[in-house]
Amino acid sequence: MSEILKVEGLKKYFVKKSLFSSKSSIVKAVDDVSFSLKQGEVFVIAGESGSGKSTIARLILKSIEPNSGKVIFNGEEIKNDSKSLEKIRMQCQMIHQDPYDSINPRMKIADIILEPLDIHKVGTKEERKMRVIEAMREVRLEPAEEIAKKYPHMLSGGQRQRVVLARAFVLKPKVIIADEPVSMLDVSIRAEILELMHEMQQKHDISFIYITHDLATARHFGQRIAILYLGKIMEMGPIGEVLLHPKHPYTQALIDALSEPDPENLHREKKIRINEPLNIDVYEGCRFRARCPYAIEKCKEEPPLEGIENKRDVACFVKLEKNNSVN
Repeated sequence: MSEILKVEGLKKYFVKKSLFSSKSSIVKAVDDVSFSLKQGEVFVIAGESGSGKSTIARLILKSIEPNSGKVIFNGEEIKNDSKSLEKIRMQCQMIHQDPYDSINPRMKIADIILEPLDIHKVGTKEERKMRVIEAMREVRLEPAEEIAKKYPHMLSGGQRQRVVLARAFVLKPKVIIADEPVSMLDVSIRAEILELMHEMQQKHDISFIYITHDLATARHFGQRIAILYLGKIMEMGPIGEVLLHPKHPYTQALIDALSEPDPENLHREKKIRINEPLNIDVYEGCRFRARCPYAIEKCKEEPPLEGIENKRDVACFVKLEKNNSVN
């Protein structure tokens, strides 16, 4: 598979001001992150809240500027000029977490889905209308002609997320960034939406960056995964290998934190008991050092993201030998 998107050394730092004093601190939201996305691939970025997942998405789409680093799309670096921005924003679409906030409540469904086609001046007026109905049918918003006349508040949460999907797919992009696309939905329809996204990805050979904290859904939807913690990639590789045989203590900690639907697993041994964080600079050395039960003196240095067996990359001086798995 050819490479459609490449991120090289991406960094984004924010200044955090104290509420009660004049002091400020630097938050390294994304710190030297590099990865590639192949044509037709689903690449998962996973980690807890505040790890920098959504910031990476915003940097790729150039809604915020990085401190340093490159985003290369289809062999060309995306720069802050109108030609580059038009290219990335037409061929790389976003599916947001909250279908309530990501669509205009004052617009009819047809107009919401039509808007990207109007902005990029795709086809004639009649062709645009046809593409809107076609996109609605593809995401199973039926009857399409009737729903097209409605407003967002007249639809269910699942239907609203289908509207968001239709808006993303209507431009027939090469890449879709899905930021926690099912976390706001009822459990009963999450699998349905993920299956729909998988069908569309297969049908149109679309590359996906799937951002999530849910490793269980990630394993069924993704092909490769990067585990992110405090702006750094801790581990990266084929999703089955990473989740079944984790090498980084933080990856294992995420796996151990999964809820257990099987009562017999409630007493399963947790391999990683995360320590309480020490009062140290979290950006000094290994990001996970303050909470890692296996931390050694060398962890005061920053471990490089090194390649190991089976196309795996791990940023850890003490790689795990015994592993757990995601059921």
